[in-house]
Amino acid sequence: MADVELRQLRYFVAVAEELNFGRAADRLLIAGPSLSQQIKALERDLGVRLFDRDRRSVSLTPAGAALLPHTRALLERADDLRLRASRLSGSQAVRVGYVNWLPPDLTSRTAAVAQVHVDAWVAPSHTQAARVADGSLDLAVCWVRTEDLERLGLRAELIGADRLYAVAKGVDTGDVLARDTDVLIDDDVTAWASWNVYAEELARITGSRAVQISDGGVTGPAFFDHVRRSRRPILNCPKGQTTSLPPDLVRREVVAPTIHWTWSLVLRESENRPGVLAVVDALRDGVGDLGIHAPDAWLPEDDPYARSD
Repeated sequence: MADVELRQLRYFVAVAEELNFGRAADRLLIAGPSLSQQIKALERDLGVRLFDRDRRSVSLTPAGAALLPHTRALLERADDLRLRASRLSGSQAVRVGYVNWLPPDLTSRTAAVAQVHVDAWVAPSHTQAARVADGSLDLAVCWVRTEDLERLGLRAELIGADRLYAVAKGVDTGDVLARDTDVLIDDDVTAWASWNVYAEELARITGSRAVQISDGGVTGPAFFDHVRRSRRPILNCPKGQTTSLPPDLVRREVVAPTIHWTWSLVLRESENRPGVLAVVDALRDGVGDLGIHAPDAWLPEDDPYARSD
């Protein structure tokens, strides 16, 4: 199968996992219209419609749902082939996993020091950290706690941070106090384990109100529906950080405190391979503290970069 066809299959998997073209495009680091065109081309090549889509939602068709596990398996075999080839050539790639964010200049930063392979399986933070620990990945960009690092024998380097904001209905775009916001906690602990831990501590420490949900509405169209039904602004999670808002909703900055989420580059504590360490150094170069230690900044107590004073 030609490389462009494999790329289209990766696009299919990303859209199937996000059920949102905007989020999938952000994750793939491509333009939204380009992604849509590639999916349409793939549907033409396969002779089936993969997605039902309208202005507000995206869902898999029965054919798309049936093809998804086979597509994942094919991409895993293609990735395995690349890894085997790199071993034979004596230049094994550094395998990097992620959740939904990667440094936008990852390729240019690392090109001179190592061959980097970004893993096709996008998974929650706790899953990606565990994959580094068991050797399935060399590095992962994810959110971790100090407890996770100690339990799994990992260490972490700060490479990114998001300042979270709230989404509200109406026209008021002024700042909102953290205690006057809601934060959603999803019953699906497999998919949202890290976010739920973060959100529960946020509510406990800042006075934000925790709202239990069971519809996957931490992101996506269901999140916007929660905002429309709520009388209070709702905190936006990192997976929705770059998603365009519907015209009837507005962004409001959260203050007192400002809310931050960190992205760590995670590796095994025992890691000593020059190529892996060179990638870590390249991605850490010039990062700084990204505002997470500003006087009004908040991080969970067990965040690796939280200050104890």
